[in-house]
Amino acid sequence: MMQSMDVAVRCRGLRKTYEGNIEAVRGLDLEIYAGECFGLLGPNGAGKTTTIEILEGLLEPTSGEIEILGHHWHTNNREVRELMGISLQETRLAEKLTVYETLELFASFYRRPRPIAEVMAQLALTEKSDAWVGKLSGGQKQRLAVATALVANPKILFLDEPTTGLDPQSRRQLWDVIRQFQKQGGTVLLTTHYMDEAERLCDRLAIIDHGLTIAGGTPSEMIEGLGAHHRVEFDATGIVAGELEPWRALPGVGAIHEEDGRVVLSVREPHETIPALLAAIQNRHGHLLHLTTRQASLEDVFVHLTGRHLRED
Repeated sequence: MMQSMDVAVRCRGLRKTYEGNIEAVRGLDLEIYAGECFGLLGPNGAGKTTTIEILEGLLEPTSGEIEILGHHWHTNNREVRELMGISLQETRLAEKLTVYETLELFASFYRRPRPIAEVMAQLALTEKSDAWVGKLSGGQKQRLAVATALVANPKILFLDEPTTGLDPQSRRQLWDVIRQFQKQGGTVLLTTHYMDEAERLCDRLAIIDHGLTIAGGTPSEMIEGLGAHHRVEFDATGIVAGELEPWRALPGVGAIHEEDGRVVLSVREPHETIPALLAAIQNRHGHLLHLTTRQASLEDVFVHLTGRHLRED
């Protein structure tokens, strides 16, 4: 959780235009507080990766202001790099180096690195200390990429899809690493394709699309903003594909859409909607084939705002 309301990362009016006048980022504003885990979500092509690479100092913005813990890239380049640890979406490491040698190399880039043995233990890599990087499994390589970020002893961690390819146990282990980093006062900027991960880890988040922020807040605030906390998903005989109006009139329905051939209702009070739904199906001489209810989630917010699931192109 957040330790302070001081701003760790701030950008104002961030723009990035590539040749051919392709606007990847179109005036983005962000504030990330010290001590929080901040999630940056967006469909492919939304400008998310461009934004992160600008904040990390890997890309020059076309215009806009960036401040990292009170420092600016154009005046305090070295100081900013000392403050951050970065785990890229694809970190390419030398395959003929061992795990220990890799961390030793990355530690040498910084004036006050963390002890290598401590970082290896934290990422469950101690037993692989003498193994070549090229012999590691995909999950082990992913954990090593995060270890190269942590060995910097950073104040801010940039983690771009850090749990992709990890098994469930390693994924939850990394969640613990992130929480521990926060408890010690660190700030995390996280991107992920796993909405449950964003919901569990992020104190606040922003959804961006077409180079702009389209929504932001805590996960619970954003789910609350849907206006209906429950989803009722059903399928029945007698339903005409695309015909949604008969179900829109049911009591408590706030929104409705089709997904994978089933009707999905956003409702406030399932105990009022479901009996009316069953009666409506019976009145149409239909038979219920499928019915599930669940709490609304961040995934629902994302689909509602962008019209796409996070993994869709």
